[in-house]
Order: sequence, then structure tokens, then C-alpha cells
Amino acid sequence: MGSGTPSFLGLLCALLTLRPGSGFYLPGLAPVSFCPAGSSSSDCQVNIQLFVNRLDSIESVLPYEYDFFDFCKDDQEKRPSENLGQVLFGERIETSPYKFSFMKTETCAKVCTKSYDVSKQEERTKLEFLKKGMQLNYQHHWIVDNMPVTWCYTVEDNQKYCNPGFPIGCYVDGNGHPKDACVINVSFNEKNTFYVFNHVDITITYHSGEGEGWTGARLVARLYLLGVLKKVPFQYLWDYILVSMPHTNIQWFSIMNSLVIVLFLSGMVAMIMLRTLHKDIARYNQVDQEEAQEESGWKQVHGDVFRPPRNGMVLSVFLGQGAQIFIMTFITLFLACLGFLSPANRGALMTCAVVLWVLLGTPAGYVSARMYKTFGGEKWKTNVLLTALLCPGIIFADFFVMNLILWVEGSSAAIPFGTLVAVLALWFGISVPLTFVGAYFGFKKQAIEHPVRTNQIPRQIPEQSFFTKPLPGIIMGGILPFGCIFIQLFFILNSIWSHQMYYMFGFLFLVFIILVITCSEATVLLCYFHLCAEDYHWWWRSFLTSSFTAFYLLVYAVHYFFSKLQIIGAASTILYFGYTMIMVLIFFLFTGTIGFFACFWFVSKIYSVVKVD
Repeated sequence: MGSGTPSFLGLLCALLTLRPGSGFYLPGLAPVSFCPAGSSSSDCQVNIQLFVNRLDSIESVLPYEYDFFDFCKDDQEKRPSENLGQVLFGERIETSPYKFSFMKTETCAKVCTKSYDVSKQEERTKLEFLKKGMQLNYQHHWIVDNMPVTWCYTVEDNQKYCNPGFPIGCYVDGNGHPKDACVINVSFNEKNTFYVFNHVDITITYHSGEGEGWTGARLVARLYLLGVLKKVPFQYLWDYILVSMPHTNIQWFSIMNSLVIVLFLSGMVAMIMLRTLHKDIARYNQVDQEEAQEESGWKQVHGDVFRPPRNGMVLSVFLGQGAQIFIMTFITLFLACLGFLSPANRGALMTCAVVLWVLLGTPAGYVSARMYKTFGGEKWKTNVLLTALLCPGIIFADFFVMNLILWVEGSSAAIPFGTLVAVLALWFGISVPLTFVGAYFGFKKQAIEHPVRTNQIPRQIPEQSFFTKPLPGIIMGGILPFGCIFIQLFFILNSIWSHQMYYMFGFLFLVFIILVITCSEATVLLCYFHLCAEDYHWWWRSFLTSSFTAFYLLVYAVHYFFSKLQIIGAASTILYFGYTMIMVLIFFLFTGTIGFFACFWFVSKIYSVVKVD
């Protein structure tokens, strides 16, 4: 349609063809059987419903509901029940006007006709919003049998690329340059013109249940939407999606790269533990006390190595929150690997993470209280309140501000007020009390006993070289852990901001394990070097060494924003960096806690075998 055309014709020419096929389903997806009319039973269905989800764009962080664009609507519109994760992600699924019956062919079925009178403000606003959606390349997201419609097309070297969604239209600017999907057809060449993709041909294939042990047939294959986009197929197969997206080789490259780093670090740590450290311990335990006083190295700081750190309150709070995030992440990824949180279970990943975080308030309070007591702290009320409120409060405040922006912009991603109240109820009604319970048991137990006594007078730390000073060590400590995850991070950011489908939770869980090992070994290695330089301030340094990985994550997110995304507009930019800061804070607590406890175990272990009079 031209920019001045006041009509929008919604025409559906649906050709429902049923062909034999084969395929498989993801774990966690319960397949639905279909039967022709007249032979339906409790085990199969006749009607095939096409659902529509929110529309989004890689040029804008703001998603919008299907009805916001004034498309053809279902006369009996219904919304399936949504879980907490779907609401938090802003998914808005509803029934569409596209209706099919199994084994029934329909041709040239008109859904509705839309026309706009530009002299009326309300209708002109609707038309302008539709044109803006085409300019920003907003994408449809349709769902059939709980499977996403995916637009697949051929790129260079005859490789097929799949995108989960298809554009509502395209735009040719005043210079005759086609934008986005307009480049696929040379006939889209009229200057300053908008083309609405309003004609679809749908082909659905099925797999018969005869001899398979189930009744009816299951939809397994392709759905073509041609219309204006002639000879461009759309497909909604889970198996086709998994096979056609060329990510597996890159994922294996990421894993191998991470494993090489882990093996290198493991060799370094093993060399220290089995050779250098073993010889040091044997030599120190063989000489007498007078000779030992003349020695230099990590044994000379035994009387100061367990001296309580400065700002122990804050460190203990960070450790409690980090332990909570670590356990939550481990359980969530483990369940995802088993298939319980597959893409078919929409919103299940976020729902699981939120529920686990709420229920894991007890270990957060326990770890925080136990470490604070070990540091010699006595303000237990302040400790437990900060553990329950500090980091979650920062995240909620950031999230609330982002939600206000979404609400002002009218985006479907804006969280309803009732859901915000429910989240607050989960936080204050369940998580906070459980944190108090954990803190009670943490303070009730005795402080962790150290293997050596602490001197009353602090030992003077000798002049340090450049590489053993705190800042260079912290900066270097985060490089290797980030090197293990940055390729995986690219796919995660793609799934969040470029709306790519992420399903390789097995890879992600393996990278998670590698990250834990790398953070631990890098922190232990640098901690040993600092102790050998007679610098005993290792408490905060062990936390910051591995948590500095979060800084590199932030730098990469900034690079991703300017190099990979085409986001425009102040609101979208603020939303991107607002949500990124939440990710960075969570990653900061998570990695820092890993490094701290690895170093705490290491220091306790080496000084427990040293004979000190």
C-alpha cells in the first residue's frame, strides 16, 4: 500500500493441505493428536487453533500486543492462562481469526477488511502506528500446536537461515532504497511506499498415529506464508528449527575453547599444589622456628591471614546473595537440561528461577550470618535486613523504573500492577521470612574456626610489584572466566534482544560448570601469588578477582549494543542498559561468591598443615 492509501485489506487465502510426514518433539512438550470431523474422541481434536503473540523488533526494545496494530481480530477472542514467567517476559498470547479443521481444505477465505479515513484523528493514528511498525520492522509471532512460526530464507552460499517470526510489512524510502524484507522482491520499488504482507498460504502436514501407539495424527511439518512474500516459506517445526539453525558447530567451538582454558588453569594450579606448595610445606615443617622467621613467603603472614576484613558486613551480605543466586542457577539449568524448561513450556524458565530464588532465602541468610559472625560482627539485625533487602531492592527498583517506561510507551512488556503486587508479596511474604530463618541458624552456630591464631598487631606489608598490587590482579582475574563464556553470551544476548530462539541448555550447563571451575582456579592462583608476596588482604580481593568478570560482561553488552543491534530511540536505549545492569549485578554476586569460597577453602587448607608454635 502507498503511504497515502487509506485502505488496508486483510485477505487470507488459506490452503490447508495434509500430507504424511515425520518428526520429533522436544522434552517437556506434550504432543496433541488431531482427528477429522466425525471421528473425534477424548484423545484427539478436530479444530486447529492459530495463536498470535506480541510483536517485537530488533530496532526497538518495546514490544506491543497484536491488537495494538489493529489487525484482524478473533470475534471470540480468548487468552490462555499465563504463568509468572510469561507475564514478566511480556508475552501476550491470544487467539487469532485464522481457524482450521483437520483434514478440511479451505481456499481464499477472507478474514476481514480494514479501511481508514485519514480525516479522522483516531483512524489516522492507527494507520500511522502501522506504518511506524513497518519502518521499525516489527515481527509477527504466530503459534500453531504450541510451535512457533519461523521464517526461513536462503542467504549467501545457499545456507538457510531461520528467524522466529515474520515482518508485518516493509518500507521503500524516498530515495527508492528498500528496507528490511522489501529487498527480497524487485517489484517493491515504488518510492516512499509501505507494503503490507496480508496474504498467506498455509500448508500443514501431519504424521499418522497408525502403528505408533497413539490415536489420530500429529502436526509435524510446514506452514507456508507466501502472500506478498512470494516463494519465501515459513515453517513451524521444532525439529526443523533445531536442525536448521547453524549454531551447534559454534557452540562446540565455544566449549572446546573453554575446556582448553580450564585445562591450562588446572595444570597451573596442580603444579602449584603438587610441587611448589608441597615443597614449601615440607621445608617449613622441617626447619626450626628461628630459621622459619627468616624465611619469606606465604607462611610469614600466618598471624594475619585470617584477620577480619574491612566492611565485613557488606562482604557477608554479598556472599549470602551470591550463594542464593548460585543455587538458583544450578537447579534451573539442571532442570532445563532434563527438558522440563524447554522452549515449548513458555515462561517456565523465568517462573522456575523466580520461585527458586524466593524459596532459597534460607541459605542466603545462613551464609551471610555465618560469614558475618566469622568476621567478628555483632550487628546481626542490620546484617539480616541487608541480606534480605539490599540487592533484591536494587534489582526491584531498577525493574520498577524500566516498567514505568514500558507503561508510558504503552508496551505489552509492561508488568500489570497486580503482578507487581504479587512479586512484592513473594519477596516480603516468603523470601524475607526465610532469610530470617536462615540467619537465625547461621548466628546460632559457632563462628568458623581458623587453623591459625591472629596476631594482635598487624604485620607490615612489604612493597609490592606491579603484578601483585590489588588492581592489576583483580583486572587480570576476570579475563579467563569471561573468555570461557563470551561466545555463549553472544547467543544469550541474541535470544533476549534479537529474538532468536535459545534451546541449547546442555551447552549452557556445561559452560556453567566450566565457569565455576575457571573462577575458582583463577582466584586461587592469584591468591597464592599475593600470599607469597606477603600480602594477606585476600578476603575482598578473592571476591573482586572473579566478580570482575561482570565488568567484562558490561563492556561486551555495550559493544553488542553498538555493533549488533539497530536499536533507536531514547526509551529503548534506557531499557537496554537498565536491564543490562540487572544482569551485571546478578553476575557480579554469582562469580564473586564462587571465587571467594574457593579461595577461603584454599587458604584454610594450606595453613591447616603448617606447624605454627
